[in-house]
Amino acid sequence: MNSSPKVAIVQEPPVFLNLDASAEKALGHIKEAAASDANIVAFAECWLPGYPVWLDFAPGAALWDEAGAKALFRLLANNSVVAGDKYLEKFQALSAELNVFIVLGTHERDGATLYNTTFTFSPDGEKPVPHRKLVPTYTERLVWGRGDGSTLETVETPWGNLGSLICWEHWMPLARAAMHAKSEFLHVAQWPIVKDMHQVASRHYAFEGRCAVAAAGSIMTKGDVLAGFNSLGLNEPEAAKMLASMPGTDSDFIHNGGSAVIAADGSYLADPVFDRAGIISAEIDLNVQQEAAQTLDTAGHYSRPDVFELTVNTAPQPGVKFSRDP
Repeated sequence: MNSSPKVAIVQEPPVFLNLDASAEKALGHIKEAAASDANIVAFAECWLPGYPVWLDFAPGAALWDEAGAKALFRLLANNSVVAGDKYLEKFQALSAELNVFIVLGTHERDGATLYNTTFTFSPDGEKPVPHRKLVPTYTERLVWGRGDGSTLETVETPWGNLGSLICWEHWMPLARAAMHAKSEFLHVAQWPIVKDMHQVASRHYAFEGRCAVAAAGSIMTKGDVLAGFNSLGLNEPEAAKMLASMPGTDSDFIHNGGSAVIAADGSYLADPVFDRAGIISAEIDLNVQQEAAQTLDTAGHYSRPDVFELTVNTAPQPGVKFSRDP
């Protein structure tokens, strides 16, 4: 076993809104990272097939009955993964083939609802472990439903537990406490962009959890967004109009990355990378984490269970339950 596992963050643009093309691109980047001896490969929030950037940048995106917003939601739904589908099977197969763990942000469709879901693939797993974002933030609620405690999970690796949270979940103190209690050696913090406050949150998580953190951000220009949409080859004028309404030129960044790898003491193992695509990687020294635990273990000697108690409901919460009288 490699005593210093290597994590790689893929900071490359997806083929925006195109699930087929983005999946193939992601598979290629995973092979590239594995060829450089990466043991864990991570992607940004809902990388497959891209963060719904019109929510933040297109005027009118939140207006009631807006034709462009409805069309984009429909296109996104048609380009979202479904549990057990051929896309997830390809990533599971590649994880086994390359002997790498993959942490992939997606849009997941379940029934008629979309979720911001991270799937973690293990080389010896039969299927990926999902985590659905617990609370979509602000305008994200126009697109995604809320996850529940049943997907607040970690994945076992040869080096310890691998976990992840999505974006503003890192400002949910009880979610952090729940994950810290699972003793992560590596936490993947997924963001649209790892800007200043997101760097703060990621470094704080590493220090508080005494674990390494891979802060994964995406990179896309307006031109990438429009090219991805056009690659679908569809006649969707209202959707095209809404995307074109985002300010800036084709060369302007919508998301400019910021991916970084952080040690358990909050220092950088790989400094943030902005304004360029690439793969950001670093080796994790497990000794640093063991030594850091001497002074702080928020789920152990630095907790006060006689004063504070947290109960996490991990039961699925379906809206409708069917039962038959005995």
